[in-house]
Amino acid sequence: MTVPLLELREVSKVYGARLLGRRRDPAVKNVSFALEAGRPEVFAIIGESGSGKSSLARMVLGMSAASSGQVLFRGRDLARLRGRRARLDFMQQVQPIFQNPFEAFNPLVRVDRYLFSTARHLAGANDAAAAATAADLALQQVGLSLAEVRGRFPHEMSGGQLQRAAIARALIPGPALLVADEPVSMIDASLRMTIVNLFRELRDRLKVSIIYITHDLATAYTISDRIVIMRHGEVVEQGEARAVLSAPRHPYSIQLKEAVLSVEAAGDDTHQPAYG
Repeated sequence: MTVPLLELREVSKVYGARLLGRRRDPAVKNVSFALEAGRPEVFAIIGESGSGKSSLARMVLGMSAASSGQVLFRGRDLARLRGRRARLDFMQQVQPIFQNPFEAFNPLVRVDRYLFSTARHLAGANDAAAAATAADLALQQVGLSLAEVRGRFPHEMSGGQLQRAAIARALIPGPALLVADEPVSMIDASLRMTIVNLFRELRDRLKVSIIYITHDLATAYTISDRIVIMRHGEVVEQGEARAVLSAPRHPYSIQLKEAVLSVEAAGDDTHQPAYG
């Protein structure tokens, strides 16, 4: 039996201790799903603010430990990763893409310095020329080039360009999994679908799986292979994306779909679902 690329087994997360003698409600409660190895996909985690989706992302990235349950990457429990070599190996294979590209880069540091550093530390580039080559190859995967980025500070680039640079940085080690947490919510609406479609292209071209975390059903419907819908830390519905979003069963899923359709009816062209 093939070991999954990523597997969550009854994962829960509770922040802090008891409050006035009462246990805090879990941010994530008994979440289970798996991504198959050798089968690249866009796996969307959908929910409103406070649904637990970002807490889930932090656990998948090894940035936060589960309170109970297991998060396994290629069969290894992240809670048991020990030593610099094990952590480095994990970071090479699992890379994050955060919500706000302007917060992902220090405004006083040139963007290319981040790319070169990643190439040296995570991709084995042993000199400046090798680091530049690795950075340029990754940038070309997202429609940029090192010539366009070299020497520029974050404020000298648009939000869309900077998010592409952030994606390129994540691609440099050749990861098997990208974890993208609301990656288009801070980007101009006219550019969002360009970035969204880029993830689908990377799945097909580089054979990388992507966990795509969003509150937006429209973009999830457009690019996802499978989805989970979360509410108050729990998964209320999951399955093949078009099947779930075309005919949701849980009342909360139905409510989310109706909210998107009501916006469509009002003439908002920033959403592009084609339900049904």
